[in-house]
Amino acid sequence: MLSSTVFIRPTTSQDQGAWNHYVCNHPGGTAYQLSGFIRAVEAAYRFKSICFVAQSRQQNQGRVQGILPLIHLHAPFTKGALVSLPYCDAGGVLADSPETEAALLAHAMAYAAQKKIPEVAIRSVKPFAGLDPNLTRHSGKVRMVRALPDDPNCLLGSLKSKVRSQVKKPMRDGLKFHMGGRRLLPLFYRIFCENMHDLGSVVHSFEWFYRILAFYGSRAHIGVVTTPAGEPAAAGMILCHPCLVSVPWASSLRRFNSLNPNMLLYWGFLSFASANGFKMLDFGRSTPDAGTFRFKKQWGAVPVDLHWAAFDPAVFPHLAPSKKQPAGRSGMKRNLAEAVIRKLPGPVSTGLGVLTRKYISL
Repeated sequence: MLSSTVFIRPTTSQDQGAWNHYVCNHPGGTAYQLSGFIRAVEAAYRFKSICFVAQSRQQNQGRVQGILPLIHLHAPFTKGALVSLPYCDAGGVLADSPETEAALLAHAMAYAAQKKIPEVAIRSVKPFAGLDPNLTRHSGKVRMVRALPDDPNCLLGSLKSKVRSQVKKPMRDGLKFHMGGRRLLPLFYRIFCENMHDLGSVVHSFEWFYRILAFYGSRAHIGVVTTPAGEPAAAGMILCHPCLVSVPWASSLRRFNSLNPNMLLYWGFLSFASANGFKMLDFGRSTPDAGTFRFKKQWGAVPVDLHWAAFDPAVFPHLAPSKKQPAGRSGMKRNLAEAVIRKLPGPVSTGLGVLTRKYISL
């Protein structure tokens, strides 16, 4: 699509450097929008990406002015949806102006209409394209974000005394926090699978996390907490943008709850981010006043609106959201599915996840 000032086109493999440079230098960018996430989806789950870049047509010709990453997520024999982005809280359009955001969205709508894809789902951490924020604000979820000082000691001192005690106790009891990469992946995945089984949720494949680590390189890290006996008790993964560290996956094992490994895990991530100059840590989405919301709030995290919308390409060019966020499973169906998964043997539920998880966009 052309305008008087901006040219929009699909990306190629040669655009990865410019794409990542733009995301890393944009104040609204997140680690999910880096090319590594898109490449991991393609490699692990074999879904096609279609990503658009907006470039200047006049002065500073060729300078990137906006990006829109999209994944064509679909079950076999269905048209599915273009999602920006699946498996995370955020993605969406990133641009220098609302006008360029709108142009990128319009281009995505035209592409979806041409391919007869019935939905374009956008998940953003902010209002976008000049749309009324009341139309896109997620009504049931917020992201929890904590500003960070550049000194872990100052960070620790800013926490309430109860939280400081819960951080120090596992250290005194001999638990240890380990930070690394691929070497820790088997431990991380073992904990992740057991925790998801206990929660009644299907799991991502091992290859998914392997690809994330491979394509993110030094921007992805695994943290593992071990007991005094060396048993892995909690683990998580962080993805790093120059301004923001995101925690998309974290798990702890119920049988070690009395040792507070989850507190040491999150303190490990927070202190790492603070010591390395990151300004913010995103704990991920939560339902207001739910248990995970209160857990994140105790660290000093504050709720920030998510802006999700699913668009119908048939209304193009008006860009009116078809609904505020993609429809999920009803509560009854979800509770039933969780109960069934919890009753399955662990290896069976993991195998089920490997086969089905890629079709679940969240």
